[in-house]
Amino acid sequence: MNDPRDTQGSDAPSGGTPGAPVRSGIPEHGRIPKYYAVKTQLESLLDELGEGGALPTERDLAARFGVARETVRQAVRELLIQGRVRRKGRGTVAAGPKLEQPLSLVSYTEGVRRQGKVPGRSLIGLDRVPAGAQLAEQLDIGANDPVWHLERVLLADDERVGLESTYVSVDRFPYLERDFDPDSSFYAFLRDQLGVRFAAAEERIETVLATPREALLIGTPPALPMLLLNRVSRDTDGRPVERVRSLYRGDRFSFTTHLTGA
Repeated sequence: MNDPRDTQGSDAPSGGTPGAPVRSGIPEHGRIPKYYAVKTQLESLLDELGEGGALPTERDLAARFGVARETVRQAVRELLIQGRVRRKGRGTVAAGPKLEQPLSLVSYTEGVRRQGKVPGRSLIGLDRVPAGAQLAEQLDIGANDPVWHLERVLLADDERVGLESTYVSVDRFPYLERDFDPDSSFYAFLRDQLGVRFAAAEERIETVLATPREALLIGTPPALPMLLLNRVSRDTDGRPVERVRSLYRGDRFSFTTHLTGA
């Protein structure tokens, strides 16, 4: 049953500059839901705690803020989605800043290393499968031609942060199963061992929810928003090299790019 204390909003000072955006999510009438007021106070507490600092229990927070535990729970859920906190064992701790992955022709490994994190991958499977019509068109091969499907969990400092599926032509890379170390960078393997140079890519980004299987592999709740990247990369001759489907945790990743005028 909902606590009657949480049926009303909280007053907030008006303030703000005329014509400015809505102030930090606070409506113009100055009344905000109780959970949002708690969330704002928790954000200040997280700044004090620093990365890895443990939040008090729901019971203690409810007593501190004078609200029901469900109100605290809702505030913490939003902070989880935003990546401000993460679960650790049976508790909740302050999370570090999101990982910034550049939207460019660099590997996941390079992007994570630039931020002082240790990249890693955990192999789910490396299998030969028929291409099918859509994948065949993307890789410029026959629909019945075989492709390698390389599926790996992405890690940053041993934390599971994503899931990556890579498809390449078996005819072009016949010895992938024998020669490639699945714990290493696929881009580095293609570049250093096979002399493949990437020149261009088409990439699409969207927000999705993980399937139950994906959520289990990444170790997240199914309701956590994900960032999905679909990419087809080409070499310097314009030939398709790979088709990659990368699923990143929305609470742990952001993407950056550099834009210039025409």
